[in-house]
Amino acid sequence: MNLPNKITISRICLIPLFVIVILFDFNWGSMNLLGAEMPVNHFVAAMIFIIASTTDWVDGHFARKYNLVTTLGKFLDPLADKLLVSAAFIILVELGMAPSWMIIIILSREFAVTGLRAILAGEGEIVAASQLGKIKTWAQIVAISALLLHNILFELINIPFDMIALYVALIFTIWSGWEYFYLNRRVFVNSK
Repeated sequence: MNLPNKITISRICLIPLFVIVILFDFNWGSMNLLGAEMPVNHFVAAMIFIIASTTDWVDGHFARKYNLVTTLGKFLDPLADKLLVSAAFIILVELGMAPSWMIIIILSREFAVTGLRAILAGEGEIVAASQLGKIKTWAQIVAISALLLHNILFELINIPFDMIALYVALIFTIWSGWEYFYLNRRVFVNSK
């Protein structure tokens, strides 16, 4: 297994740690950071999420720079992204920090595109993430990070950046989902 794939697997392995830290308070108390009051475990979980998210860029960088792009990597990388983002979104709904209707749309798109990728893989075609799909992923990561960090930096000036970022992520999620299905519509036209 090459280095980029190991980095991708490390992202998957950080998910349980993120979930445990954010869901179990451990009596760490709360903190005030740049005007935003938050439980310490939310801050620690946000840092774990951000570190896990940056591995997406790191594994891609190494894969391209050293020509280590593999079929396994093309499969694992978007899967790791979906697992991390899905876990975070579900937790944000549970904690009352994100509207469930938005997260249902986002996760539905993720499952639908994963299903499309599975159909295409059955035909021998591995679909790497598109540029719009990568923008969608980073928009989701920014939104989740802002929500986990209780809108720090923007709380003082009373701008709901976390919710604005979530709406932007929703728009890119829908747009990129439409793109995947439009570009691969032959699967549905040719099916019997």
